[in-house]
Amino acid sequence: MGISTIEHDPEEHQPMGFITGLLLGGLAGAVVMLLVAPQSGTKTRANIQKKSIELRDQTAETVQEAMTQARTKARQLTTDVQDKVEELKQRGQEVLVG
Repeated sequence: MGISTIEHDPEEHQPMGFITGLLLGGLAGAVVMLLVAPQSGTKTRANIQKKSIELRDQTAETVQEAMTQARTKARQLTTDVQDKVEELKQRGQEVLVG
């Protein structure tokens, strides 16, 4: 009797294995962090909530600043284009007249 071997493609299960490992690693890290945290769960949750609010506010501020800068650049670009159009009109009239 021969030994039956089943061939497996090692690349076939890599993405699923990686994702599973990533999730299990993250879960294990979170559990360890909570077990060794020097503060109570209530304080930890309060800190997480506080930090998430700060992050939300910083993100909103950054987006607002970016939008303001984009509007300023767009206005400047519009003004530059209008100035160039006027300059070209003047040159065109000079060529026609001259």
